Amino acid sequence: MNVWIAIGLTAVGCYLVKLLGLLVPAGALERPLVQRLAALLPVALLAALTAQQTFSTGGSLVLDARAAGLAAAAVALVLRAPFLAVVGVAVVVTAGVRALGW
Repeated sequence: MNVWIAIGLTAVGCYLVKLLGLLVPAGALERPLVQRLAALLPVALLAALTAQQTFSTGGSLVLDARAAGLAAAAVALVLRAPFLAVVGVAVVVTAGVRALGW
């Protein structure tokens, strides 16, 4: 039953966070600093998620085929490739490195 209590508390907590976001005055959201931070926050969160998913397994730091795929995607981005090409390059390089046994 403890799991259901945790799920219920998490749901209530998420609802309260959403409610607090609606209660913020409009003037506070129109400040230039807040707008700059709001524009940069999704990029920072996506970068952190990418790094965590690429360089960790369980609780340890690893360097495997996923890192090669990420590096290939970064090169494709620098070369201004379209998004689908970037994803395709990352997939092909990751699969190739795994096929080589690394």
